[in-house]
Order: sequence, then C-alpha cells, then structure tokens
Amino acid sequence: MKTKKILLPLATLVAAGAIAVGSGATFTSTSANTISSVTSGSLSQSNSKADAAIFSLTNIKPGDVVNGSLTIKNTGSLPATFSLTETASTNGFTGANLVLDIKNTTTGTTVWTGTFGDLVNGTKNDLGLVDAGASNVYTFSAKLAASTPNADQGKTASAAFQWDSIQADATTTNQ
Repeated sequence: MKTKKILLPLATLVAAGAIAVGSGATFTSTSANTISSVTSGSLSQSNSKADAAIFSLTNIKPGDVVNGSLTIKNTGSLPATFSLTETASTNGFTGANLVLDIKNTTTGTTVWTGTFGDLVNGTKNDLGLVDAGASNVYTFSAKLAASTPNADQGKTASAAFQWDSIQADATTTNQ
C-alpha cells in the first residue's frame, strides 16, 4: 500500500508537467514604434524693398549724402548663409568722388566701403549665417565728396544688387 501512496502523487505530478509542456505556454513581450518620418525645411527670404531702388536722389551736390535702408529677413525654416552681389553698376563721377558704404546696422558691421561701382559685379559678398526668422537691416550710404570738381556736374551713377541665401552646412542628428 505504501507504494501506491507514493506512486499515485508521483504519477499526478508527471501528468501535470506533461500537460504544462504540451500546452506551449511561454512568456512573450511586444513593443512597437509609431511611423518614423522626416520633413524637409524651406529656404526663403523677404526684402522690404524688393524690385525697388534702395535710394534715389537727383540734384546731389558736393558734400551731400543719401541713405537708403532695407530689411532682409530669412522667412524660411532653415538657417542660411546670405550674400550680397552687385549685378550692374555705372559711375560717371571722376576718381573716388562718389563713395558707397554698406552697413549691416543690425549687427553694426561694415559690409563694404569704397568708390561707388567698385564693388565687383557678379562677386558674392558674404553676409554670414542668418537663423530662420531673423532679420537684418542694411543701410546704403552714397556720399559725393565736398571737393568734387565742376567737371562732375550733371554726372550719374547707378547700381543694382541681388541678395542670395544658401542653406547652412548639412548636419547629422542623433536621436
């Protein structure tokens, strides 16, 4: 009888173990991610005097100064390197009698200074990196020297400019 008492619980245990193994019960875990995505940025700018003269003065006389200002804004979502290019110019005044100064009055830096029309046509002048949404005010000042001779009466000078922006250097983002 003792043998039956031991064998019966042992047989029950073996049967229960076989049922558990045979049922395929295992631990599991699952995780998921939402859709991963990227969106490109935009590069654009606004010019407060787009398609208009920065300044225009007739009847300038020796010692006169004409100032014109405009605001260039990075309206895109990307930081960009901006540049200024003189696309065309003429200067009928003799020597260095007519001087042009271009300043970024927002940062207090001089962009260019020299004889009107000597800013090399077609050469981009670096204005630096401008963050998305940032604005810079540029002031153009033309001055006719007080010592300008009579020979410069009735002379004219003109220039056209273009503003460009190029995306900032590419970066790697680790998330």
